[in-house]
Amino acid sequence: MHRIVIIEDNLQLNEAFATIVNFSENFRVAGKYLNCEDAIKNIFKDKPDVVLMDLELPGMNGVEGTKQIRKLMPKSLILIVSVYENSEMVFNALCAGASGYITKNTTSKILIESIQELLDGGAPMSISIARMVVSSFQKAANSILSDRETEVITLLAQGKSYKSIGETLNISRNTIKFHIKNIYEKLEVNNREDAISLASEKKYI
Repeated sequence: MHRIVIIEDNLQLNEAFATIVNFSENFRVAGKYLNCEDAIKNIFKDKPDVVLMDLELPGMNGVEGTKQIRKLMPKSLILIVSVYENSEMVFNALCAGASGYITKNTTSKILIESIQELLDGGAPMSISIARMVVSSFQKAANSILSDRETEVITLLAQGKSYKSIGETLNISRNTIKFHIKNIYEKLEVNNREDAISLASEKKYI
């Protein structure tokens, strides 16, 4: 029997997912939580095969929660359950280690099938999100920038502040400056505008 953990702050939806999972033949709810912090505290007790992860949560969001759970339980698979169809947060969660994505208004049948697909080695997700993932891999393959440098300059291109970038990537201001210095050197530029322009032109972002 496969063990499922649910992290969803909408209590009604949390209970609905639990009911669907417990009524299935092959899955049982090992734990259900309204936030990532409580789920992480109990992760070694629950030993989930699959985690159903909301993204917009109180406290730690689903992207950071995904990173933390993947560090603690590398074999646990994470299925994002989001209200958004084409969200940057969904994409970021997949980059953080989630293995698939479905929408919250999905049917009971699709939910169970998606969990099974994950366990069978698949990656259930919408076409739009899959395209974002493929596009990211294509860019990364040709880029002279490291993965972290690419994340930093992508966020800069989106107009994010150092503070916002630090919070998103969980790095310090000095680390951001270090990455930006390396980006400038690799691209042979001296300012943010030229760096963003050249990175876009070269399809690094």
